[in-house]
Amino acid sequence: MAWFLNFYRCARCRRIWTDEWSCTCDDECPHCGARDMSPFDSENLTELIERDGDEFVAIRSPDTAERYPDYREVGRFPTREKAEEFLASMDSGFEAAPRPGMTDI
Repeated sequence: MAWFLNFYRCARCRRIWTDEWSCTCDDECPHCGARDMSPFDSENLTELIERDGDEFVAIRSPDTAERYPDYREVGRFPTREKAEEFLASMDSGFEAAPRPGMTDI
């Protein structure tokens, strides 16, 4: 499932906050309670690359994720570029099961 870090600014109190959701949805201001605040920006966190020692680990939030991203490792690569290439080539319906010891695919 897609996963986003949404950035909000309250129209009433002007405070800014962030919240993670499975979509770019409206939120309630945690400071003053104003409702229906739309994000002014969002960062797509569905796929990420993390460094683990000498490897770059590609992780993805599966389509089955609901309240949390439930990230799954989808591959380990010698370079960030290889991990980026792999994620770019992935089919959107791909469901990765956790597989220890997975290496460059």
